[in-house]
Amino acid sequence: MQYLALSILCSSFIFVVFKLFVRYHVQTLYAIITNYVVACLVGLFFYKGELTITSLPEKSWFWGAMALGVLFILVFNLMAATSQKLGVSVASVATKMSFVLPAILGVVLYNEQIDAIKLLGIAIAILAVYLSSMKQSSGDFKISMLLLPFLVFLGSGIIDSAIKYFQEAHVPETEFALFSAVLFFFAGCAGLLFVGFTSFKQPLKLNPRNVLGGIALGIPNFFSIYFLLLALGYNGLSTASLFTANNVGIVILSTVLGIVLFQEKLSTKNWFGIGLAVISIVLVL
Repeated sequence: MQYLALSILCSSFIFVVFKLFVRYHVQTLYAIITNYVVACLVGLFFYKGELTITSLPEKSWFWGAMALGVLFILVFNLMAATSQKLGVSVASVATKMSFVLPAILGVVLYNEQIDAIKLLGIAIAILAVYLSSMKQSSGDFKISMLLLPFLVFLGSGIIDSAIKYFQEAHVPETEFALFSAVLFFFAGCAGLLFVGFTSFKQPLKLNPRNVLGGIALGIPNFFSIYFLLLALGYNGLSTASLFTANNVGIVILSTVLGIVLFQEKLSTKNWFGIGLAVISIVLVL
């Protein structure tokens, strides 16, 4: 259970770091790339087995980790934009309501049963994402902004589903750190390719703030995945219960942090959406 609590803490801290990027004028993309380099190095440090580069492609999870790495940087940029434009709590809810997709995957691939109450919970979760995204200060708010939390919702759901699949079918516990390191390595490579293409128009400049921001993001980012993988290996909780507890914890903790640290103002609709988020998770237990 301590691994679950640590994963919740690290995941919530990621949203706070994203918010601090705005305050300290950190360039999000460059910090995210640095974060993946840091996360990869941390993963290699914690891997205790023998490592040969040529043997990595022989791992059954290698190519999946590559694809996940590319998806990671896309979703991370969406999470950052959502945190900065709509608030920490909105990004958190959109991310953690993504349990809907693993639930559907469980029905399709693993023949898990889903009853009417769980279907109601999924419907309420979708409504919760919408309500938590609404802002009272509608002067700067556009309906198109709702696309951000939806894309975060979709991308995070795919990532959660893939992590569970690889943890169960391909990655032994002794390789959790290595799997995470490879995933983050390819995420960083994807980011560097993107920056390489865009640097023709805007030359890349090394900024100490971006590096420090990447370090502050990379350490909790690695451990959020590493501790989640360890928690998934715990036999005391079912997968559904564990993801539910993880999601509820992150929604609540990140919302509290957003209010306490950044004085985020939530409307009645926002509070109602967050409340529905908690209810929906309880219903799908």
